Amino acid sequence: MKRSVPWLVLLASAVLEAVWATALGLSDGFSRPLPTIVFAATATLSMLGLGMSIRSIPLGTAYAVWVGIGAALTVGWAMATGVEPFSVVKLLFIAGIVGCAAGLKALPAKDAAPALTSD
Repeated sequence: MKRSVPWLVLLASAVLEAVWATALGLSDGFSRPLPTIVFAATATLSMLGLGMSIRSIPLGTAYAVWVGIGAALTVGWAMATGVEPFSVVKLLFIAGIVGCAAGLKALPAKDAAPALTSD
């Protein structure tokens, strides 16, 4: 159970990434106060969660999952709300992103790679 906590934090951070990306678009160049505040708060929390999760998950994997899930949710939300046009092909590509992120989680865990030394 303890090994799943960093992944749950990472998933929550990815959801917050979608929230801050959406709020950024709604902020109209930071000229609208409420979306700007939502952006600042969720971006901060999202980065903190990503930072916490990379203590246990390799950076490359964590970042790929964070960006992939966040981008997929952002595009999905934009299509659901009519900001972006819906497309079955777009939906298939989003499913591919999510599938790849899930694949990274499904890979067997290994101990951290040994530190590089300069000899």
